[in-house]
Amino acid sequence: MVDLVTCLEAAGLTASVGGLGYAKCRAPRVYWSLVGLPVARVRFAVTYRSTMDVCDLTVQPSAMRAYLTRTLAHREVHPVAPKVRRVRGSSTGMRVVLRLPAGLEPADVAASCERLRHAWGMRSVTVREIKPGYVELRMTGYDVLARVRMPRRFKTQGPLVVPVALREDGTVFVRDYRKVPMALTLGANGSGKSMYQRNLVKGLAGLPVALVGIDCKRGVEQSRFAPRLSALATTPEMAGSLLDVLVAEMEERFDLLALHEVSDLWDLPAGVRPVPLVVLIDEVAELFLVASKKDEPARDHMVMQLVRLAQMARAVGIHLEVCGQRFGSELGKGATALRAQLTGRVVHRVNDVQTAEMGLKDIAPDAVFAASTIPPDRPGTAVAGDTSGGWSRIRTPAITPGEVAAVCREFAHLTPQLPFLAPFRPVSRLVPPLPAAPPHIRPRPITE
Repeated sequence: MVDLVTCLEAAGLTASVGGLGYAKCRAPRVYWSLVGLPVARVRFAVTYRSTMDVCDLTVQPSAMRAYLTRTLAHREVHPVAPKVRRVRGSSTGMRVVLRLPAGLEPADVAASCERLRHAWGMRSVTVREIKPGYVELRMTGYDVLARVRMPRRFKTQGPLVVPVALREDGTVFVRDYRKVPMALTLGANGSGKSMYQRNLVKGLAGLPVALVGIDCKRGVEQSRFAPRLSALATTPEMAGSLLDVLVAEMEERFDLLALHEVSDLWDLPAGVRPVPLVVLIDEVAELFLVASKKDEPARDHMVMQLVRLAQMARAVGIHLEVCGQRFGSELGKGATALRAQLTGRVVHRVNDVQTAEMGLKDIAPDAVFAASTIPPDRPGTAVAGDTSGGWSRIRTPAITPGEVAAVCREFAHLTPQLPFLAPFRPVSRLVPPLPAAPPHIRPRPITE
């Protein structure tokens, strides 16, 4: 009987251990909530003081505090560490709010993120300033970018906010066109750059915007989104004509703003407000490269129009999404001027460090190394930076072109009918079915 009870206990223990091992691999959120989070909170509470000390995140107390400690408390004076105001667990990690003592700044904590990560056994540690004197440590307990799962429910905070990817701290990376009107996306072949654009199109398809595509690779990437596109240019010649039309529309919209004495599209009354435009450029190098010198004037004019849009079109609701494998001065005249106007930067895996520097060095120098070390077996992983100097690792969820095409067909009724884009309106082409193969045995009529 005792042996039977022992066997049952051993079997139950084995099943529990096996279940936890399975959850760790297949359901990391469950494993983290049951095992990882309690262990991490105990480790954090026990080692917090010593960790802050060895990471140089303590300061000497003031003279008054040292005097009171010696005379009233009769204790030895120790360096002062940031005070823990709140510790909150989540399904992906922990959130810790710290009150910084005098002499420390958020940059000091951010510089020690890698040491804190190793000390507490976390997957990643990032710092976000809440208000002066307060920072939040966002710690991730496992690799949330290994299997990207976007939240089922996401509250958008604006009319042009699109959830695109997942950050390494478990939060959602959004593309807010009112805050970041122009953006540049770089990446080598197979890095997930097209996946990023597909997620953008999927999110924009359900919004009241007009989508304009420029795909000079004969439309192989964007033609499948034709039901939701208001215009599509598939050659450099068409792209030049389309950019001329967009610049003319921009000038008309500026006249409308001047008529109503406002300086932004969203300040106009809803009845007269034009629909926002999002211009998706698949491969920007195709707009710069020319085959002969006689094509250079047309190229220079097209690039000039593109730079004008990037400089001024934000106020009238025209936004640019520029994608490319490499974007430097070697492309030709106007490339550097255009890149300087693109505020948002997303860099996927690149073939050389110089390409990562083109995208991130002028806004977030610390992110260049992170972008140049993205492994090739993780398509969709990228580094997103902004003009504030902050950056984060993101990864877009895998999505097939057929899924995005189905979403475009579903929201085809939201495609605005704009007269100035009518000549460039794409036609949805259905692939004709293959003819039926002839039978191997031909029927012969029966004769009497």
